[in-house]
Amino acid sequence: MKIFNIITGLNNGGAEAVLYRLCVHDTNYKHTVISLMDEGKYGQLLKEAGVVVHCLNMPAGRVTLSGLYKLFKLIRKFKPNVVQTWMYHADLIGGVIARLAGIKKVFWNIRHTTLEPGKSKRSTIFIAKLCAMLSKRVPKGIVCCAKKAVEVHGSIGYDISKMTVIANGYDLSSLCPIPNAQAQLKKELGNVFPLIGMVGRFHPQKDHLGLLDAFTIVKKRGVPHKLVLVGYKINTSNIALIEKIELLGLKDEVLLLNQRDDITAIMNILDLHILSSSFGEAFPNVLAEAMACSTPCVTTDVGDAAFIVGDTGWVVPPKNPQALAEAILIAINQKKVDPITWASRKIACRKRIVDNFSIQTMVENYHRVWLDE
Repeated sequence: MKIFNIITGLNNGGAEAVLYRLCVHDTNYKHTVISLMDEGKYGQLLKEAGVVVHCLNMPAGRVTLSGLYKLFKLIRKFKPNVVQTWMYHADLIGGVIARLAGIKKVFWNIRHTTLEPGKSKRSTIFIAKLCAMLSKRVPKGIVCCAKKAVEVHGSIGYDISKMTVIANGYDLSSLCPIPNAQAQLKKELGNVFPLIGMVGRFHPQKDHLGLLDAFTIVKKRGVPHKLVLVGYKINTSNIALIEKIELLGLKDEVLLLNQRDDITAIMNILDLHILSSSFGEAFPNVLAEAMACSTPCVTTDVGDAAFIVGDTGWVVPPKNPQALAEAILIAINQKKVDPITWASRKIACRKRIVDNFSIQTMVENYHRVWLDE
């Protein structure tokens, strides 16, 4: 069976990463990926894995007639059995063009849970509402990566009867505990342990500034941990971030490691992973990635974060530095005074991901959706 995956772009992001894992680990079907824009980060990785990638090279935020025509011609030429689109713009453009090209098995993919003015772009909200109006006619089914996404999109008119939740899946052979991980990174980072941290690009959604406020409270309690931040634009060129760190007097306590490829190693050196997001998350990959490495998590209650963590970690309200700090302090204290319970918690983190969010389970769930007559 031939699967055409149409996605807005292939830069670094959660949806792009899931698409990559799906294509690489699905050994049953032949996948082709079409990016409305360029090949970004994942285009080359997909090609290296043997997946055919086509780029329509449409500018960000713009649709071109040449791009639409190329997409139509590709679909007509290769006649895929299924067209699976990813994210709002691809749902709209890819879904409509696929139907015009004669494909009946068109499936959308929703990767977002927040659609509020001031939190989401106006253009994104407009496209989502347009998709809602077309949801009864264009897609045969709609995949949502989070339960919260069904609720949010149903409220704006999406056809809930077509929705199926498929949680993200992970390659647990590479995301796993690494013995002596701290020793491996000690040469680069120095003697910075014990360490808590967050992996995530710098964006208002992630609320790094709120995390720094929470960490200030942790520091004032005399807890000797340092904070490491990893992600796009997490560096000394980020004026807003540097000014906040200096204002709070955290220059010696915060490490900025920018974007890295060794995320498994980073997750392994943390005593605790924090997700401080204030909105917009659907199925936060970083929580599952940390837990797969047996690292407990403190998270804000966004998207399906609480579902991912289950009873292995701590969940607090968004935009509440005091509550976030208290949860961090409780976790650090448990590690210090009750190492047996802490060791059991680490094992439970890994087990929850293995039991619920393996890549094999995700691939099988997509197969069920595509094959459902």
